[in-house]
Amino acid sequence: MFLAERAARLAERDARIAAEEKASSAAARADLAEAEASLAKSAASANEAMITYLQLMIEKLKRELYGQSSERGTQKLEQLQLQLEECEAAATEDEVAAILASGTATPRRRPVRKPFPDHLPRERVVLPAPTSCPCCGSARLSKLGEDVTETLELVPRQWKVVQTVREKFACRACETITQEPAPFHPTPRGFVGPNLLATILFEKFGQHQPLNRQSERYAREGIDLSVSTLADQVGAATSALQPLHALIAAHVLAAERLHGDDTTVPILAKGKTDTGRIWTYVRDDRPFGGSDPPAALYFASKDRRQEHPDGHLRGWRGILQADAYGGYNGLYDPRRPEGPVTSALCWSHARRGFYELADIAAKARRGSAAAVSPIALEAVKRIDAIFALEREINGRSPEERARARQEPAKPLVDDLATWLQAQRGTLSRSAAVAKPIDYMLKRWDRFAAFLDDGRICLTNNAAERALRGFALGRKAWLFAGSDRGAERAAAMATLIETAKLNGVDPQAWLADVLARIAAIPQSRLPELLPWNWQPVGAATARQAA
Repeated sequence: MFLAERAARLAERDARIAAEEKASSAAARADLAEAEASLAKSAASANEAMITYLQLMIEKLKRELYGQSSERGTQKLEQLQLQLEECEAAATEDEVAAILASGTATPRRRPVRKPFPDHLPRERVVLPAPTSCPCCGSARLSKLGEDVTETLELVPRQWKVVQTVREKFACRACETITQEPAPFHPTPRGFVGPNLLATILFEKFGQHQPLNRQSERYAREGIDLSVSTLADQVGAATSALQPLHALIAAHVLAAERLHGDDTTVPILAKGKTDTGRIWTYVRDDRPFGGSDPPAALYFASKDRRQEHPDGHLRGWRGILQADAYGGYNGLYDPRRPEGPVTSALCWSHARRGFYELADIAAKARRGSAAAVSPIALEAVKRIDAIFALEREINGRSPEERARARQEPAKPLVDDLATWLQAQRGTLSRSAAVAKPIDYMLKRWDRFAAFLDDGRICLTNNAAERALRGFALGRKAWLFAGSDRGAERAAAMATLIETAKLNGVDPQAWLADVLARIAAIPQSRLPELLPWNWQPVGAATARQAA
């Protein structure tokens, strides 16, 4: 009896052990499967991020090669950048999940981190040294060296009040009172330092942050600067910088060739929003080896009437690179008192009309049933061949560029004209590709002007790039508050964009200019122009050397 019970208990125990082992094995297999799934998910996310990254790089290269700067292309680039951000974040999340699940993760390719800049201050945090050997307990330890792990950290910006003390002294002999003059402020009634004022200006006009958002951010940092106070300082600073704006305008209008373009800007007027315009004229002689510094000049207007470019360029003669907008026709009129302006049209505009009909990928994404136009596709290929030749002579002198364009660029251009005329003869008036063909053929002499003048570029991309800030800004500030506000934005854009074109940090330049402009003689104002500007510290060091 006893033996039978014992045997039964042993059998029951063995069954329980077997069941537990089976369950444990199943749990282990489940854990392994989960870990493998996490690893696979991490690898998939990493691959997706890399694919998106490559797509982004390809798109950027295409824009550099072909000079495409249409709004559609810009939006596509922004979408790719956003997609890349999301893919990278997802890949990191999956990698962390895989590590938690299995303790390991597939290595993910990441961008190589550049060393932290040398000018950043270093804060050493030394961990407590051991007092004894963890192995034997001996206190006889000697330092062999150290390993340093660097972590980039952000310290919230610091506000301070600068108290400038002017002591008074009385002469005991003649009782004359002596005191240093009050310090200059960038603006009348000024209490805002040049660095803070430059920050306000650059964030509003360079980073498209309206004053109400700036005021809210300052309030969270414990500083009460109302919108009206900030606006008062902005208006005063714009007036203080007007002499520099005048010098830049004179420099731009002394150019032999200008890029011109315009874009819409909503303007709030009497409770409604009008569609105003921002105009730009860019001087950039670098493509034909010019030594004069680049600069951009902006204007604002309520509408797009011809009178505006006529007024902007009154008295100027030269080459105007622009699109085929009819508002420029007054400048090309032979009866113009100062003589006609020479027109040179943009090949990127012309190419864009064909490209939209030949973009296979875009049609596929939209699910468009319209077939790709073989004529448009061939036109894009022919125009791209001309672009390829033009890139080879970028930066050469005008004479070299004109000579180089005679062979083989001129034969390609002549063949393109002949081919377009032949294709147009086979098309009906309603054919979609007829529109870009007519756009070029009706203005062919102005498209072909670059062949004989080395100063002319193939595109007007310099002006389109200069207007990109306003295109982005519209999404942030929605509209200009008034006509005066649009004019003020145009004036500040002139200063900021000119600084960028000359490789100068606009905010640092504005801060230094605002600190010095009140005390500098009128004759020395050109020293403050971006292409002549030297920070006070650099100039002092040079003089000392």
